[in-house]
Amino acid sequence: MLRRLHPDQPESFAFTSENRAWAEAQMTKYPEGRQASAVIAILWRAQEQEGWLSRPAIEEVARMLDMAVIRVLEVATFYFMFQLQPVGKRAHVQVCGTTSCMICGAEDLVAICKEKIAPRPYQISEDGQFSWEEVECLGACSNAPMVQIGKDYYEDLTAESFSGLLDKFAAGEVPRPGSQIGRFASEPREGRTALAGDEDNDFNASVTLANDLGDTIKRIDGTEVPLVTPWNETGHSKGAAVPEPVTDDLLGPKGGIDEPTPGPKPADDRPIDETGIAKQEAAVDNKARPDEADVAPEGGDAAPSDDAEAGEAPETSTPPPGEGRENAKKSGSPLQDKAKSDSDKS
Repeated sequence: MLRRLHPDQPESFAFTSENRAWAEAQMTKYPEGRQASAVIAILWRAQEQEGWLSRPAIEEVARMLDMAVIRVLEVATFYFMFQLQPVGKRAHVQVCGTTSCMICGAEDLVAICKEKIAPRPYQISEDGQFSWEEVECLGACSNAPMVQIGKDYYEDLTAESFSGLLDKFAAGEVPRPGSQIGRFASEPREGRTALAGDEDNDFNASVTLANDLGDTIKRIDGTEVPLVTPWNETGHSKGAAVPEPVTDDLLGPKGGIDEPTPGPKPADDRPIDETGIAKQEAAVDNKARPDEADVAPEGGDAAPSDDAEAGEAPETSTPPPGEGRENAKKSGSPLQDKAKSDSDKS
């Protein structure tokens, strides 16, 4: 599929101070001269700021990373996660249309998008707040059908629940992400078959926290958490507050790579417990080749006697050189003997 930049482009693009600090911190992950490796991360932050990637945004990323604009454009047009056209200010809905979701009713969700947002994908609604598209598998097949809105999944949808979800977004509410029928992960749709007493407990703490903070539909702007760069010497970017070190009394101090591991090892030949038994292997010169003198050869022949003198050659039946030829001349072959007998008679 050919992807091009949108024909209507803004005049300029500039990162916010928070997003610029974040982008510059990502560049320090890589050796000098290799900052281009941060191109995907910084393009993603530019899209989070504006909702889509414009030509000025791509040019700004290229300038920051000292890359040719065409190289950054190649990345932006290759990955479908980058939006190259304006999207709804409030929400851009991505409907999964692959096999599992299609079987479970994704076409009904597409029909709702056409009815309540716009007739065609990537077309912005009349109020400018919503847009939609159909995408490939989003990896939540067990909770099909589902949609992704912003950075969150909304699963186990029906046409009615999805329509109500869009109404909540339009009213400025923050709908709860995840399963819309109350199940956690891929539990049975009919309800729990075990641990039924915990039905009222909320196990999805991350969703609950994001919902309480109103951080589900909100785009990332760099103010969510302190900016840290653990790959740097100090581990923190300039101006960022250094958090207090976290210690765990249960684990105790942790040694460095070069420091000895506390406690005896089995190979130290020290007792492991009160029994006085030490775990240590018996010494063997070569585990693959035990002492050959203790192993009798196949066939039952005994090993060589210890009384044999070292270096003494074994007895053989092979005659010395030349002796064999002399014996052959004296004895001759049967044919030679018969020929000699016939000549004597004549």
